[in-house]
Amino acid sequence: MEDRGRGLPGLHRRRRQGQRLLRRGDQAQPGAADRRPTLTTSVRTARLRLTPVGPEDIEDLLLLYGDPIVARWTGPWTPESVAAWAVAMARRWSTAGVAKWMARDVADGSLVGRGGFTRIELDGTTVLELGWVVRDALTGRGYATELGRAAIAWAGEHFPELPIVAFTEVHNGASRAVMERLGMRLAGIIRRPGLVEGEPGIHPDAPFALYRL
Repeated sequence: MEDRGRGLPGLHRRRRQGQRLLRRGDQAQPGAADRRPTLTTSVRTARLRLTPVGPEDIEDLLLLYGDPIVARWTGPWTPESVAAWAVAMARRWSTAGVAKWMARDVADGSLVGRGGFTRIELDGTTVLELGWVVRDALTGRGYATELGRAAIAWAGEHFPELPIVAFTEVHNGASRAVMERLGMRLAGIIRRPGLVEGEPGIHPDAPFALYRL
């Protein structure tokens, strides 16, 4: 999981135990412009339609981040931080050509979740961090894996030169299982704000399992 509601990606830099993590989604990278999709570009899978996150999605994002399990792993969120996050995602799509999608059911348009990439620097290397969130009532149906596979295929077309990583708190077994189903392999532990098993609140130096494709 990623993009907790207490702060927006792209606004902070951390260095912990040799791990360097810098959000850079607001900066366009050299060579990306010729592959940059338009904001109207959508991705379809067997069950999902993925569309770039923008301000028009704030109502659905408030619904998504209001789910208790989603809020636990990605929050805390406020209406103001959700709105700011949606605006930031639209800006990332327009400047960097990569960000998060909303995920909706292709049959009826109902909200399933959101997911996609954040461009970051990890140990001095630019990478695409893959993340996803699925509504509480829809977990266990393979949606996260379906979204992840579509995102990986999309990145292979538009940003083949960038490695793909994902990370989550070490005790988030469900998310780690999705990473493994996507063919990702455990590459180490990084430290960043998040949850610590058995302890309340957000910790500034929580252990996250880092996976690489």
